Amino acid sequence: MSASRIYLPGAKKRAKKRRIEELVKSQSGSLLKYFKRPASLQTDEVDETIEDSSETGEVDGSEPEDDEVDGVSPEENTDRAEIDDEDVNLNAGDEHFKEDDSTIDLMDPGNWRKIDQKLRDYVVQKGPLPPPSEDYIFLKSVSGRHFSHKHYKRIMKNGDMHQRRWLVYSTTFDRIYCFCCKLFTRYKETTQLASIGFLDWNNTGIRLSQHETSHDHIMCMSQWMELEMRLQKKQTIDKCVQEEIEKEKNHWRELLLRLFSVVEYLAKSNIAFRGSNDKIGQENNGNFLGNIEMIGKFDPVMREHIRRITKGETKYHYLSYKIQNELIGILSSEIKSMIIKKIKEAKFFSVILDCTPDISHKEQMSLIIRCVDISVSPVQIEEFFLTFLEVEDKSGKGLFELLCDTLIGLKLDINDIRGQGYDNGSNMKGKNKGVQKRLLDINPRAFYTPCGCHNLNLAICDIAKSSDKAISFFGIIHHLESVKAIRFKAPEIRDVLLYFAENSKVPGARSEAECLAISETHGIEGFEFLFGMVIWYDVLFAVNTVSKTLQSEDIDIDDAIAQLKGLVSFFQKYREMGFEEAKAEASKIAVAMDIEPMFNKKKKRLIKRKTHFDEERDKGDDVCQVLSSEDDFRINYFIKMMDQALVSFQTRLEQFKEYEDIFGFLFSLRKLNSTSDNTLKSKCSNLEAFLKHGADSDIDGNDLFMEIKMFREVLPKTFKKNVEVLDYLKRMKDSYPSIWIAYRIMLTIPVSVASAERSFSKLKLIKSYLRSTMSQERLNGLAILSIEKALIRNLNYESLMNDFAEKTARRVIFQN
Repeated sequence: MSASRIYLPGAKKRAKKRRIEELVKSQSGSLLKYFKRPASLQTDEVDETIEDSSETGEVDGSEPEDDEVDGVSPEENTDRAEIDDEDVNLNAGDEHFKEDDSTIDLMDPGNWRKIDQKLRDYVVQKGPLPPPSEDYIFLKSVSGRHFSHKHYKRIMKNGDMHQRRWLVYSTTFDRIYCFCCKLFTRYKETTQLASIGFLDWNNTGIRLSQHETSHDHIMCMSQWMELEMRLQKKQTIDKCVQEEIEKEKNHWRELLLRLFSVVEYLAKSNIAFRGSNDKIGQENNGNFLGNIEMIGKFDPVMREHIRRITKGETKYHYLSYKIQNELIGILSSEIKSMIIKKIKEAKFFSVILDCTPDISHKEQMSLIIRCVDISVSPVQIEEFFLTFLEVEDKSGKGLFELLCDTLIGLKLDINDIRGQGYDNGSNMKGKNKGVQKRLLDINPRAFYTPCGCHNLNLAICDIAKSSDKAISFFGIIHHLESVKAIRFKAPEIRDVLLYFAENSKVPGARSEAECLAISETHGIEGFEFLFGMVIWYDVLFAVNTVSKTLQSEDIDIDDAIAQLKGLVSFFQKYREMGFEEAKAEASKIAVAMDIEPMFNKKKKRLIKRKTHFDEERDKGDDVCQVLSSEDDFRINYFIKMMDQALVSFQTRLEQFKEYEDIFGFLFSLRKLNSTSDNTLKSKCSNLEAFLKHGADSDIDGNDLFMEIKMFREVLPKTFKKNVEVLDYLKRMKDSYPSIWIAYRIMLTIPVSVASAERSFSKLKLIKSYLRSTMSQERLNGLAILSIEKALIRNLNYESLMNDFAEKTARRVIFQN
């Protein structure tokens, strides 16, 4: 039988544990004896690595002396946007430029790995990070506690409040730091606020009070204030070096201005940047480097930069394709930020979507935002392009989820959408599973309007299929391309066809040209064809005029309804009188072509319609009526066309009349004045219900009614457009807030998706056959610079260049 286990008393266990710990500690670092240790650091540098630590109490702030504890050297962190040291001379080898456009936020104390005088000068000159915005949501710890904005202020015993300018919150690491102690402390053993960051939110107030009254903090504050004052007066200890930095900074600023200008020019003109090689001074190096070389012939700044590159005096050339992408990204991000700012100021906006495949067979969805730009004077209705979205799921659900994710990324509230416009695809406009239905389920105030221009195209298709003669007519037009060209150049076109028929050496082409030239039934020499051509020209001209008007960005529902009503009125009149007018015009063309202006004399017998056994027969049904060729043309061609046109356009008009019933009383001053008080009050109540979602409502019907009663008495009678009324309201919005909101919503509702269609034109110019491998990010950057080129002139290049040049100057001057 084995002996029972003997348990040591607690004192002996603790003694054994201490001996083991001492042994492990004595052996620490033994492996380093077999490796060469790096050179010791300068006394004014502090290397720090953020480590996980306890949330309570202070820790030993000592750090290892190896510069590359985290696997990436500090120099690599600051020079990530630069090329490798091997690529000093662009013409020295066959390698292309190697630059990385990734950067870190040097203003975040959590990213300060190596703190030397260069970094101190830079961050002190920029100043500590400001507190996050009041609506910023701080991360919560496991215990549910988090940092608060109240800690940025120190309350004195007498009630005075002082701003803790030295306190910095890192949004990246969810920790707080002491700005001055992090920069200027010389001690290895220091507090968390001066090293890895403090995150014990249970004791934040106590720890901040203890820290700001400590001797070390007061000394670091003094050094901070002293250095800040010297930098402002440019009287630092290394004054000569600072002057050299300032000179170099100005050089980079001037250089960047030229680089930005080249990028702006190429992007606005949809010109390719790169060539077959990326080496300056060589042939076929692309438009970007070609423009740089051209500028260098006349500009001293660019000439000096090219000289530095070719002589190998600098390894930072900023001309590679990665830097091109970075510059494109900087410009496009600023443009997008300006657009987002305008949208948020407008509050209400509409989304316009359309899809098309690009040259690489990827489905691209264009996102257009329509809003009322109240930041300019006079107020304008704008449709801004934001981005192309690569579509993987083309279903209504997939497109809707992609739209929602994009709006969240842009920080736009989906509940502020007041309109949506799409083409006639079922995945977009579907009433059950389309994007418009899914968006309406979330936000019933996102009113859907079908594209007016697409509806006109569908109406024309219906008219073209209304009769056999119309189908036959467009079979001939398909060969001759344009109704307008034949309408005014028919004799010349016939002569060209006859010449081609006589002289062409291609048998099939000769017979086809001869048929088109002289055939009365399948060519332009028939009077019926000339008659139909005149009719179709009048029809297409009227529809095209309205379509162009509907494609305008600043058109509103009122103008769209007026245009469609005018189109319906035109066809009603043309049905009554257009036949004789078109006949007279066709006769003139026929005489000019030596064609007899008469229809085919062959009469056509009407086929007797079969009647069913339970159908009553008219007396005339048993008689076979025979129509003349002209009557047959009028009844079975012209009248059918006009009737189909009226039905199609009236159907499309009904889709817009829903909004006329809701917003119609606001369309014009005449309607405001002619509406009785009872009717006006009812209309205001209906509008309130229409703009209500749950407990949220955009306006109050009673307030709107009282404001309109007063507003229609003071509104100048010279205003003809609703946007003019809105601009007038802008100066008086505090007096008429409900009307101000109602007009903004009404003008936000889209009429067509023409802006999305226009963006596809840019897509085909930018992502062409030779540029089919372009990344999505670069495509979006170039697209927004090309489409929203009007906003580029409002960019402030100084703020972009100052930050970029300051970082670059230090990398150039202090290179090892």
